[in-house]
Amino acid sequence: MVAALWSKNKMNFSNDLQEFGAWRGTVLVLQTLGVVFGDVGTSPLYTFSVMFGKAPIKGKEDVLGALSLVLYTLILIPLVKYVLVVLWANDDGEGGTFALYSLICRHAKVSLIPNQLPSDTRISSFRLKVPCPELERSLKIKERLEASSALKKVLLLLVLAGTAMVIADAVVTPAMSVVSAVDGLKVGISGIKQEEVVMIAVAFLIVLFSVQKYGTSKMGFIVGPALFVWFCCLAGIGIYNLLKYDRDVWRAINPVHIYYFFKRKKIEAWYALGGCLLCATGSEAMFADLCYFSVRSVQLTFVFLVFPCLVMGYLGQAAYLMQNQGDYTQVFYASVPSGAFWPVLVIANMAALIASRAMTTATFSCIKQSTALGCFPRLKIIHTSRKFMGQIYIPVLNWFLLAACVVLVCLVPSITEVGDAYGIAEMGVMMMTTILVTLVMLLIWQINIIIVVAFVILFMGMELTFFSSVLSGVGDGSWIILVFAGVMFLIMVIWNYGNKLKYETEVKQKMSKDLLRQLGPNLGTIRAPGIGLLYNELARGIPGIFGHFLTSLPAIHSMVIFVCIKYVPVSVVPQNERFLFRRVCPKSYHLFRCIARYGYKDVRKESHQIFEQLLIESLEKFIRREAQERSLESDVDGDEETDYGNESFSGVLFGPNGSVYSLVAPLLADFNGTNKHILIPSSSEETKPDFLLETSDPEQSLERELFFIRQAKESGVVYLLGHGDIRARKDSWFIKKLVVNYLYAFLRKNSRRGTANLSVPHSHLMQVGMTYMV
Repeated sequence: MVAALWSKNKMNFSNDLQEFGAWRGTVLVLQTLGVVFGDVGTSPLYTFSVMFGKAPIKGKEDVLGALSLVLYTLILIPLVKYVLVVLWANDDGEGGTFALYSLICRHAKVSLIPNQLPSDTRISSFRLKVPCPELERSLKIKERLEASSALKKVLLLLVLAGTAMVIADAVVTPAMSVVSAVDGLKVGISGIKQEEVVMIAVAFLIVLFSVQKYGTSKMGFIVGPALFVWFCCLAGIGIYNLLKYDRDVWRAINPVHIYYFFKRKKIEAWYALGGCLLCATGSEAMFADLCYFSVRSVQLTFVFLVFPCLVMGYLGQAAYLMQNQGDYTQVFYASVPSGAFWPVLVIANMAALIASRAMTTATFSCIKQSTALGCFPRLKIIHTSRKFMGQIYIPVLNWFLLAACVVLVCLVPSITEVGDAYGIAEMGVMMMTTILVTLVMLLIWQINIIIVVAFVILFMGMELTFFSSVLSGVGDGSWIILVFAGVMFLIMVIWNYGNKLKYETEVKQKMSKDLLRQLGPNLGTIRAPGIGLLYNELARGIPGIFGHFLTSLPAIHSMVIFVCIKYVPVSVVPQNERFLFRRVCPKSYHLFRCIARYGYKDVRKESHQIFEQLLIESLEKFIRREAQERSLESDVDGDEETDYGNESFSGVLFGPNGSVYSLVAPLLADFNGTNKHILIPSSSEETKPDFLLETSDPEQSLERELFFIRQAKESGVVYLLGHGDIRARKDSWFIKKLVVNYLYAFLRKNSRRGTANLSVPHSHLMQVGMTYMV
């Protein structure tokens, strides 16, 4: 499998190297070091300390057994699983649990919100795999997933659980890295107390999260050289200890020492697995941070720099412990040559601060993905780079993580207990990634089933064993991280559940076009000059909120466009494929539907003027294309609005104040060319403005409609926002009332509005509220 993936991408690999050049390649390596590998790079600070804290050394064979465990964990998890397999499961350069979920959603309709359209598959970035001999098995899995709502829910829950663990990992990573680095002061200063170490660690954490806003590229380039020096120190200290103490530790490459380690230690060896896991922490960051760098830059940097330096570092520590077995509590700092202690301490603390950024940036990326896919409340997202779309900063989340880190450091100051919490968070993410990558192998890669089974047995078996070990320390204080992850998981589940209920209710209460055609003059509504952009979440049909606008306002705009901001399961949607238009009613009504499609990696930074300009240009292109095709029926899209216009209606419309309006007269005609507001029944052909009359000349009809659009645009654009809230019915269960009326309502009230990204002036906004009973 690894060989096949490598050969498949070898030509692209050589092309990338030629494209980067020497200087660009050097800069990329430094940035990658500063962002991606800080976490795994600082693991030598605490791995052996935690391992031997649970399984004390009783002889040199114990050191060899622990070293062999660490070496093979490094080889199997970061190198084989992530670098050689998982990194290839990226979604157009995007990594993380939600990127995997998006990749799966693109190949199977497993999303719980049914807003997919057949036209989505024709987006150029919506690339699907070419069929192969294993296609039949893949299609069976696809059919099973699409037919089972239970499997869809299980898949989403796994993704949400993995994301919650990523967020928890972003809390425990800074705590573990910084505390273990500052803890080295106990070696250099004998009188220092644990409380003072905690205070210094808290101060460092505040500095760390304060500089997060300066962006990934800037910080990565600044701190990258410091990480390079750190890895060189690891290798140099390791070589020094090997030459000075014991060169025979190379025998640990023989896995038989692992067997003897478990045979001698038994239950203690199982406990020590939780500490051994710490050498692989940061593996998930390599995948989650993939949006910042290319796959090949991460692979090259790990294989040729990070991995060799880590191996030399662990070999050197083991060589030192062969003759100094009592120094395992501070083995890294104890093994540093006395003359280099203080410089190494400074470099180690810098590396720990840098390492803490790896999971923080990964969390920002995961939250942006989950927000785009409707699984996390909307937060303010700041894009820190003009060149790289994926480099973001989320202020609210940044300070929330800082507060959680400080609480964890103050409540759980022991490195061993924090290590257990670290292992729980890391293994939770790893197991979810293994499950999702297995599904990608079956559904998308369609590789041999034997390879898939081998992958699952090897890595899931290993990870379950590690997870069982770290769970044994839950009672010592690591339960805090489980509670934190549980709270984040609950927030995402509630948000997704509320959004799903709201969407399904809006679909049920959408207006029929027959009802729209019969809205009459008795409503007191006229068509005023201008364009109204009515925002809604429906990808099909006319939203019920439009009826509230008609019954609440004395006038409606001469042209109304129902705008649906929709995220499709791709990373980026090309600008020329952003808007998808459909005509809702006959031409004289001037009602259109526009679906604005975005990928979860797209940057929505355009102002409302640019957005309006792009939307109108796309509308004009649609009308020209429609004129060439002569009718909507000739469009092969298969998702025409006419499929949703045959709902039954009662012939009455209820206003927001309880008034009842009869719907016996047709919709009012548009304003005339002099822009005077007049009430003109559309049933009277004699009173229609001349330029609105139907003509047998298609070319003349096209020009008249384009002229009408330009005239409406000059009159102004107004954003019609319908705030649809949901409330549980009185006969609903208590749990549903609690979730919908309080928890979801609280999240929705405190989340960022969807139109905030467009920076629309208040003078261009018009809002109507509507409450759905669910």
